[in-house]
Amino acid sequence: MKVVLPGGTGHIGGFLSRALAEAGHDVVVLSRRDDLGLGAGVRRVRWDGRTAGAWVAELDGCDAVINLAGRSVSCRYTSANLREMMNSRVESTRAVGAAIERAASPPKVWLQMSTATIYAHRFDAPNDEATGVLGGAETEVPAYWAFSVDIAKAWEQAQQQAATPHTRKVALRTAMVMSPDRGGIFDVLLQMVRLGLGGPVAGGAQYVSWIHDQDMVRAVEFLLERDDLHGPINLAAPDPLPHREFMRTLRAARGVPIGLPATKWMAELGAFVLRSDTELLLKSRRVTPGRLLGAGFSFDFPHWPDAAQDLVRRTGKHRSTR
Repeated sequence: MKVVLPGGTGHIGGFLSRALAEAGHDVVVLSRRDDLGLGAGVRRVRWDGRTAGAWVAELDGCDAVINLAGRSVSCRYTSANLREMMNSRVESTRAVGAAIERAASPPKVWLQMSTATIYAHRFDAPNDEATGVLGGAETEVPAYWAFSVDIAKAWEQAQQQAATPHTRKVALRTAMVMSPDRGGIFDVLLQMVRLGLGGPVAGGAQYVSWIHDQDMVRAVEFLLERDDLHGPINLAAPDPLPHREFMRTLRAARGVPIGLPATKWMAELGAFVLRSDTELLLKSRRVTPGRLLGAGFSFDFPHWPDAAQDLVRRTGKHRSTR
């Protein structure tokens, strides 16, 4: 199978492209960057994420497109950064859609990255695809959080509006992806635990939705093959849990008994230093994979304790081989 990954050079694209190549697929990554350390079997083609170019030919005749393009959310949520998040996601999705529309032999399936942030900040019940509440109307959260939901909605709408009748479209509403690779959210959380800072933030009642990297790869492969699945799909483990329990479990897996708690203002200060935003820590993302489970997908790591132990072990092994 030939698989094209626009924007496939980030944290998720790195391990996903490697896994697909190792499985024997012909993998093409579309990227603005030249200084890439792509794995064996992965080919790079330049694109700008906005306009047509030589990269369009890679989509004509390919089997699948997995669009991961978009500015990282790990930044301060300034007006400029929020606009760039919106523009980079919507414009790249429109560019992919236009290329598929013009293809003589369009791909059979288009998996489009989306985000679990599209759901409302809530504690009372989980959000699945059928009964989940979309965010943006909450009154007890900072007003600017609604823009993150607007970005997610516009991102999915850009895919939906593409006229691609011969291409099945899936929106991947992705939770926090945990992998041992450097630069991902697990890397940041593990560093906090090592420094003794892995306690609950702002009380820790907010839910954390997550997915183990190997389950994400398996879910993507599952969705590439299942012709009957389209529309929004939650990529999240079936067991979201409160932040305090999430961090307590990670500390236990790392063998660190104590984690200093952080108040909301301390989280704000830490986010400022790390050039990130507290929404990533404070929003309660209680998301479950209703459609995946209903379709018969089985998670290798459905629960956080087993996932955390595996990730800590692989992180140590990963570091020792570099």
